[in-house]
Amino acid sequence: MISTLGVCYYPEHWDEAMWASDAERMVETGITWVRIGEFAWSRLEKVEGTFTFEWLDRAIAVLADAGLKVVMCTPTTTPPRWMIEKHPNMLAVDANGNPRKFGSRRHYCFSHQGYIQDCERITRVLADRYGADPRIHAWQIDNEYGCHDTIISYSDVARAAFQEWLTDRYGDVEALNTAWGNVFWSMEYDRFDQIDLPNLTVTEPNPAHVMAFRRFSSDQVVKFNRVQVNVLRAATDVPLIHNYMGRILDFDHFEVGEDLDIASWDSYPIGFLSDRLEGDDDHKAAFLQQGDPDMQAFHHDLYRAVGKGRWWVMEQQPGPVNWAPYNPAPLDGMVRLWSWEAIAHGAEVVSYFRWRQAPFAQEQMHAGLLRPDDTPAAGMEEAAQVAQEIATLGPLVQVQADVALIFDYPSDWAWNTMPQGADFDYFRLIFSAYRALRRAGLSIDIIPSTQRNFDGYKLVFAPGLANTDPTLMSDLRDSDALAVLGPRTATVTDELSIPPQTQPVITGLDVNIELSESFPPSHIRSVEGGGSVVHWMEKLSGSSPVLMKTEGGATVLTGDDQMWYLGSWPDETLWNRLVGMAATQAGLHTTALPDGLRLRTAGAVQFAFNYSAHSVSWNDQVFDACSVTAWDRQDRILK
Repeated sequence: MISTLGVCYYPEHWDEAMWASDAERMVETGITWVRIGEFAWSRLEKVEGTFTFEWLDRAIAVLADAGLKVVMCTPTTTPPRWMIEKHPNMLAVDANGNPRKFGSRRHYCFSHQGYIQDCERITRVLADRYGADPRIHAWQIDNEYGCHDTIISYSDVARAAFQEWLTDRYGDVEALNTAWGNVFWSMEYDRFDQIDLPNLTVTEPNPAHVMAFRRFSSDQVVKFNRVQVNVLRAATDVPLIHNYMGRILDFDHFEVGEDLDIASWDSYPIGFLSDRLEGDDDHKAAFLQQGDPDMQAFHHDLYRAVGKGRWWVMEQQPGPVNWAPYNPAPLDGMVRLWSWEAIAHGAEVVSYFRWRQAPFAQEQMHAGLLRPDDTPAAGMEEAAQVAQEIATLGPLVQVQADVALIFDYPSDWAWNTMPQGADFDYFRLIFSAYRALRRAGLSIDIIPSTQRNFDGYKLVFAPGLANTDPTLMSDLRDSDALAVLGPRTATVTDELSIPPQTQPVITGLDVNIELSESFPPSHIRSVEGGGSVVHWMEKLSGSSPVLMKTEGGATVLTGDDQMWYLGSWPDETLWNRLVGMAATQAGLHTTALPDGLRLRTAGAVQFAFNYSAHSVSWNDQVFDACSVTAWDRQDRILK
């Protein structure tokens, strides 16, 4: 596969006389794809039922005539002002009961049927006009589900829809009372219409109630997306895409992805380092202008799984953003590095946000490939360099990795609902495992918890898997891979209660959790041989061999030749030891990489990415700061 480049463009923001020169410059830069329309509803339908498509027709013609492939978007992330007058109760409501008012974007509630019908209507109008247009090569549905905390809504329409969802799920209110344990604190219901949303309670609501609402909220996103999918499927054969976000876990992306052809995500490495990642001050200072060395790769691997092998970066940061607490500029070379890292992980398209920096409104401080005065910004030259290098390097092949990491959205909802400690966060746990695997020089596939075929994997990690289907455990046991599970694996039912049987349910492994502890960041427990336990520790018992223990003698890791259970949260040193032990057991070669250097294998090509702001040495080679290096059968082909 030969990857291509794209860009996000907003013809409605610019004088029409600029469009042709913009398109020409895009092509000269090496850009193939251009995304348009995701925020343009007010320009398409300023008054309900009165459409103005002529400007869009001309924009498509200009872009396509220049040789660009158009990604058409449905504009449902930005309902216009008249929509609020038509549907006053369509606004999402936050946990404190405040409406998410008009004046920005994503202000709709996923449960509002009137708004959903209008989304279906505008999608059908667009599909009728452009569905068979050969200049449209893909469609994006909506934009960034979940951005700005917009999945969960506590509106009246959400409450009514939730009650219907509960009726369908449980059938009988007594079944719900039993499943939720509502005898506790006299929380029993007589009818489904008595059940409110789990906010504004005196103290914490019933965790089973919260978990049900989280599942419902995710299902509403799937249903909302499917409405537009069904309209477009009837009108076009080109791929359907959604652009997901980084560390947004409020809905199940795998379930949304089942209805789509390609997964994409919006990659903002420097913004995410400041805004969405824990880390000590030294780490954040070291990577202030580069982003975390593993954050982008994690999401590349995640969305490759969500897209069933097909995925893009729909928005790639080309310069400073405007929305993080602090917004430094990328160091020279980083736009190129981020682009190549995505390509090395299998991205079909890397699309930059945006073509030209807007001189107005909320994102006017957000950089583009051009400055507002039309002069090239720093990222433009690097994007052009990537385009030239793609042509030189030729196609890359993606192959299955030796290592898999199981990722499960409901586990995040479970531990967010019942963390049992301020530091227990599912993403943080699974990302710490991913980082350790990457520090050891390994390439990783992220896979869903519904996967049952582990052929070809030598090592499978599954930390924090809250509730498991028994077949998952038995299929892991029957595979040729070493499975490393825990902590908190299979420790709750899907209703967030303790399972009646001995826990965790791990086929063929005699290990029991007697109790669980969480402790503050200032408390650690040293482990024999090096490293420490932080955040979380379980008291384990059983006859399975002890593989690691604390200096006080408590079991940290137990297991046999094929399955291990980790009852603690390791610090970085202990993760490194654990990954090394597991890799040796699985017959994998590892290497200790310098801080900031990461590897990725794409078929016969080996990539090295140096996120550090200084050169580093590894394997008798020197890697420049913020650089990409690639070899094909030991011959250097990209630097």
